[in-house]
Amino acid sequence: MADKKTVTVEQIGSPLRRPKIQRQTLVGLGLNKINRRRTLEDTPAVRGMIAKVSHLVRVVDEA
Repeated sequence: MADKKTVTVEQIGSPLRRPKIQRQTLVGLGLNKINRRRTLEDTPAVRGMIAKVSHLVRVVDEA
């Protein structure tokens, strides 16, 4: 279990003029500024959050 799957996401869109829930989702992912990157554990919950804001983030790396 030492090899946990991870996913790196980068914010590419601004949360301005977006619904509050989308802004909160970005904060939940650890993103709140453009070009910021976070490496997160690849879980169904994280994948769901990425899907909700897919127009504001991009998946950089999946390991």
